[in-house]
Amino acid sequence: MKLNVTHRVFLAILAANAIIVLCMFLIMQWSMDRGFLKYVDQLEQNRMERLATKLGRAYGESGGWTFIQQSPDIISQLIGDTVVEGSTPFTSSPPANEAGQEHSNQPEPSPTRRFHRLERRILLLDAGRKPLFGTSNPADIELFNPITDKGMVIGYLGLHPSKFISDIHQLRFVKEQKLIFALVALLMLLVAVTISLPLARLLVRPLKKLAAATGHLSSGRYDVRVPVDSDDEFGHLSRDFNALALSLDNNEQARRQFVADISHELRTPLAILGGEIEAIQDGIQDLSLESIGSLQVEVFRLNRLVDDLYQLALSDVGALAYRKYDVNLTDILNEAIDRVRSKLTERSLTLKATLPQDPVIVFADPERLAQLFDNLLNNSLKYTDSGGKLDIALEAAHAGVTVDIKDSEPGVTEKERGELFDRLYRVEGSRNRSSGGAGLGLAICRNIVAAHEGAIEAFQSPLGGVWIRITLPVSEGLR
Repeated sequence: MKLNVTHRVFLAILAANAIIVLCMFLIMQWSMDRGFLKYVDQLEQNRMERLATKLGRAYGESGGWTFIQQSPDIISQLIGDTVVEGSTPFTSSPPANEAGQEHSNQPEPSPTRRFHRLERRILLLDAGRKPLFGTSNPADIELFNPITDKGMVIGYLGLHPSKFISDIHQLRFVKEQKLIFALVALLMLLVAVTISLPLARLLVRPLKKLAAATGHLSSGRYDVRVPVDSDDEFGHLSRDFNALALSLDNNEQARRQFVADISHELRTPLAILGGEIEAIQDGIQDLSLESIGSLQVEVFRLNRLVDDLYQLALSDVGALAYRKYDVNLTDILNEAIDRVRSKLTERSLTLKATLPQDPVIVFADPERLAQLFDNLLNNSLKYTDSGGKLDIALEAAHAGVTVDIKDSEPGVTEKERGELFDRLYRVEGSRNRSSGGAGLGLAICRNIVAAHEGAIEAFQSPLGGVWIRITLPVSEGLR
């Protein structure tokens, strides 16, 4: 039989309470036995003090200890007299006469029989500590009560300590108390059973809410949220669950947007290709080098889009190949600038490059860095107005290498700068294809920089456009 969490918590609470109740019951039983025995010993010691007083009085009346040998039952009678004087609910007292007076000093058999256990534990010594009555070993008795007559010590009275309770009335009292303890323990256990199940349900309630919400989340309902009712572990878990659900919801929205954007990017060149091919087939357009060139341009756009998607997918899963070694970042950046010089001239863009003469060594993949700089420079070419400016600077420091690429107008808003590195994001809302790519270049750049343990950020350029800053760590050998 499988138990759910509520029953397991219930059994755990119940088991803990049962162990506590059992321990309390055992401790109370032990304390009762030990404490009551001490109490009885104390009562008996009090009786020994009274008995010592009576023995001293009998000694004075008899003029010595001869009365012990002449009347052995005198000890039983005197013991009975101590009970009359200090009667307790745990011992029986000899009956009194109608006037309430004690019995005469004549010994009776019933007190002897009644107190024979106490008699066997009494040890009476004379002034020289020689035994007069009793067979106990003096070494076993810790406390002796001195017996005096006219201010002089005439003997000693000791009582051998009892190791267990033997009186029937005392045993009955102890038994009744233990029964009460057992009933109290049973009552406490019943109370624990009564409150454990509601308490277990109360404790498991947040967990059930999380389990139900997790079920909705696994079925694709990313809008589910769990109420946060506390600041304990369940509260923190609920907040983390809500954050996870929000993240999954955002990722799902991004996935849908990504599919929609890819569909849009693929539909347009395919529609152009289909339209031109259909026009050629219908004879509306002649099959010429010009028409073939137009078809080739669309095929090139499709090929570039597919290649960018492939590169981005490899980068996302960490499968993009990186062959890192110490390279001169200055040479890689110079080569990337040389590849776009002609295009800069065509668009009348003024280039200012501030590069150090000394080598700047970084541990990186030169091909991926070349791809990084090509994407960034081509992005500036596409989105910078003709006649504008492009400022490139490379600075090396002990903490790292910084590459700054600043272009002139048009600029972007702060919100748009925060989304520049998102895949398929382009600033223009109309997604005008005349500006070029599908918005994957900067996303690929971010992944390449991250693979080199660097950082890439976008700021407002002092030239009016966008300022891209790349920070890369220097080679370990130069730190």
